[in-house]
Amino acid sequence: MPGKIIVHERVTRLHPKISEGDVVNAWENTIRYVQRRKQSTDAFVAVGPDIQGRIIEMVGSYLSNGDWLIYHAMRPPSRNTLKELGIL
Repeated sequence: MPGKIIVHERVTRLHPKISEGDVVNAWENTIRYVQRRKQSTDAFVAVGPDIQGRIIEMVGSYLSNGDWLIYHAMRPPSRNTLKELGIL
């Protein structure tokens, strides 16, 4: 997924065990992603490994300048997200 990766500050505030670097690594090494149907058309949900190899669930939007804004990240991924991604 090209473009600069911007991690919203609320991600690390709500999940202090996930660093900005963890999210960037997970987004750059995405295992699977899909465009969200339930929300706006620019929202994508993805899973990928963080720096330590833990799988992180992420939601982000593609910005008009080509960057990505990741505004949700958590681990482990929820069962609903894994279903949405077709993993379960």
